[in-house]
Amino acid sequence: MEELPTALAESIEAEFMYQYVSMAPPPMKSALGIATTRIGGGVATSVRNDPTEFWSKALGFGFDEPVTHDLIGRVVDFYRSQDSKVAVLQIAPSVLPPDWEEIRAAYNLRPGAYNVKLACPVETFWPGESKLDIRPVGPEAAMEWATVGLRGFGMPEEGLAEMLAGSNDHPDFHPFAAWDGDTMIATANLFIRGSIGSLNAGATLPEHRNQGAQSALLARRAMEAAAMGCSWLVAETGLPAQGAANPSLNNMLRAGLRPLYSRRDWIWRPDAG
Repeated sequence: MEELPTALAESIEAEFMYQYVSMAPPPMKSALGIATTRIGGGVATSVRNDPTEFWSKALGFGFDEPVTHDLIGRVVDFYRSQDSKVAVLQIAPSVLPPDWEEIRAAYNLRPGAYNVKLACPVETFWPGESKLDIRPVGPEAAMEWATVGLRGFGMPEEGLAEMLAGSNDHPDFHPFAAWDGDTMIATANLFIRGSIGSLNAGATLPEHRNQGAQSALLARRAMEAAAMGCSWLVAETGLPAQGAANPSLNNMLRAGLRPLYSRRDWIWRPDAG
């Protein structure tokens, strides 16, 4: 089966991360200490006052220009200029240079968790079923969608909810939610760029898990992507430790998404390098 090129899989993730952060309303950009930039074909987002340490990320590198000591230096310089407390660099394994160990040691980039990148052609996706009500989220429900998603991820709502809700105004984002009666219980987003649909931001409230919400949201977004002319679906999630399980990964595999590669996080802190 044909495989999605790594450059496309990485670039769409880099773009939706960039847009999530940069679409924050101006007051939230100030409160959260948000800055974004594009470096060497990739992106870097800094959310200085993010209590989760999740949203400061640099990714999408190694395709427009190679990963070098100079490139990583420019990324680190950006985070230093923003007084960032932490940043996570994510680089596809196929573009890591032979001297990566020397480069990361020079900037004291510490190894973190692994994520797995998955993809499949739209036509091979296997639709799921659920009794829940799955439908698009309009502007009137954007804040509720963001709040439910953050609660599902175990993240605080203050500031971050406004940031995520801002993505509703971007034409390439297509947010969806699952309702149990009148209660929104799960959320997810679809980001479309060209012929690729990125399945991201899937989260379910803890008290409503194991009802098939995420499988149904995967299926609904796949249908939307196909209707909008996409030929590929792509997603990423945490790679569980040996002997452990990640329900999100299991849902994706059952739906027909197939692993492309695992990618390690490289963590930078100002007091370390």
